[in-house]
Amino acid sequence: MSGREWLEADGLGGYACGTDDGIRTRRYHALLCVATTPPSGRVVLVNGIEAWLETPTGPVFLSSHRYVPDVVAPDGARRIVAFTPAPWPTWTYAVPGDRRIEHGVVVEPGRAAVGLYWRLCAGPPVVLAVRLLCSGRDHHALHHANPHFRFAARVTPGRIVLEPYPGLPGIVVRTDGSYTHEPEWYRGFLYTEERARGLDCTEDLATPGVLRWELGASEATCILAAAGHEPPGDLAALRERERQRRAAFPSALARAADAYVVRRGSGRTIVAGYPWFTDWGRDTFVALRGLCLATNRFDDARAIARTWADTLSAGMLPNAFPDRGEPVEYNAVDAPLWFVVAVGELVAALPDLPAGERRALLEAVEAILDAYATGTRYGIRADADGLLAAGVPGVQLTWMDAKVDGRPVTPRVGKPVEVEALWLNALAVGGRATPRWRELGARGRATFAARFWDDARGWLHDVVDVDHQPGTADPTLRPNQIFAVGGLPESVLDGARARRVVDVVDARLRTPLGLRSLAPGEPGYAARYAGGPRERDSAYHQGTVWPWLLGPFVEAWVRVRGTTSEARRAARARFLAPLLAHLDDAGLGHLPEIADAEPPHTPRGCPFQAWSVGEALRLVRLLADDRSPAPAG
Repeated sequence: MSGREWLEADGLGGYACGTDDGIRTRRYHALLCVATTPPSGRVVLVNGIEAWLETPTGPVFLSSHRYVPDVVAPDGARRIVAFTPAPWPTWTYAVPGDRRIEHGVVVEPGRAAVGLYWRLCAGPPVVLAVRLLCSGRDHHALHHANPHFRFAARVTPGRIVLEPYPGLPGIVVRTDGSYTHEPEWYRGFLYTEERARGLDCTEDLATPGVLRWELGASEATCILAAAGHEPPGDLAALRERERQRRAAFPSALARAADAYVVRRGSGRTIVAGYPWFTDWGRDTFVALRGLCLATNRFDDARAIARTWADTLSAGMLPNAFPDRGEPVEYNAVDAPLWFVVAVGELVAALPDLPAGERRALLEAVEAILDAYATGTRYGIRADADGLLAAGVPGVQLTWMDAKVDGRPVTPRVGKPVEVEALWLNALAVGGRATPRWRELGARGRATFAARFWDDARGWLHDVVDVDHQPGTADPTLRPNQIFAVGGLPESVLDGARARRVVDVVDARLRTPLGLRSLAPGEPGYAARYAGGPRERDSAYHQGTVWPWLLGPFVEAWVRVRGTTSEARRAARARFLAPLLAHLDDAGLGHLPEIADAEPPHTPRGCPFQAWSVGEALRLVRLLADDRSPAPAG
């Protein structure tokens, strides 16, 4: 086994998540992580299990963990002979006595619950014993032995209730097994991914008792649920519902997309990535175009747009919703513009959208454009040249938002190139109904190439009017310029200059997994994303590869070749197929958040990232033989 990660999302922001060898490597790996205020307020209730067979010669384990100082015990992982993540994570064990045992983990979206089962596939009957390893802590935290954990269990036929700590959801265990109360602490778990990230990496877990089954003709089954979330029926019925639901997706990638669309209050939103992100404004509307629009999930797209429209403040959307307690911050210049672009595509795709809903969404578009034109937070305002100025010292407003020691690594104050492309596309959306925006957009388009084109280098400046100083420019070679040609409904650069931008990005920034965030040879270039928080944040946008950027690059590459069927076929072979070959590198069936800038481009960050998957799906649609990318210009 490789330690690659699997994910079962519950549609509420919670999840079950782990590795293919069963050894937890992150604090986030858990069987029952629930969102107490969907999709945030996530707490881990059940971290994992210890499982073994009780045989005449002693226990035969089906589980393994890593303990301090760096010891794997017991030896269950070596008995795994097969693993598949589809239709849900399933392991096959070969054990003494010529036995084969299948173990599966399945989550049905809509409830904070997970089903576990074990099936004897071959060999004589045997007793299976399982301990639940529990905590009851914030999913970002770690748990340690303490006198306050409540081991008490309320046991009734077929049901056990645990309430580890006051103020947290109780754990309901629905099972056909027997239960023996044997409280224990398991101490010193070691999480190697946390250690590699320079973070606290050890934990203690509590186990109230032992579940046992006679494993023979009948399966051993167990449903773990947060109180109030027990699914209807038994585990067999749940599995059948899930088998049919998952079979209905047209592809494995479309099925992966389903994990990110979750509930927020009475509405819908998109989790930016598992296991640690909540929903972010820009990520939501970048990802929505692939996760929902490219897959015809229009009802989800409508609900997401309505949910976020209700959060508008002074023409801005929240940068992100915090996981717990912190105030919402409106510090993303691009998030509202991505909203406008996505709403424009949604409205165009649904001519029969109810008039009231259409009006509400377009009123939100108008509110954003009006606030941006007249001026809003952080110096965001339309300038006399028709472009959008943005930024104040010490605040990161663009997607390149890492901070070290309280200071943005890439401040990009002034007029960032992708923000201008977004602004001009947003004005085009608003201009369908309002002449004012058409006029402002025409002025900005007339200015754009003259202000950004660097003829000596053959690419676009990353920022002009740096720090709001007229006439200054940052010529650093970054991928943001690709949005002038691809990734948005309308190009703002065409002809030979567009081709030169695509060619230089192809030559110096493209990798099989995405685009580098900074070109090799530029000051500050980082070949690896590694080390503690400070080192990683410093490298985050200084060369680190971002898979989501391959979407706009490939669209640009096809556009400058005339959007022909030959260009689409070439792009599928040259760019899309190599990208999809990485679907199982980190998060099984998904694409990661980031990767190292240099070969072998090791996946880093979140193993399951919404906009990486979304842009891959958008590319699948754009490059299909019967579907042309949107025309340039």
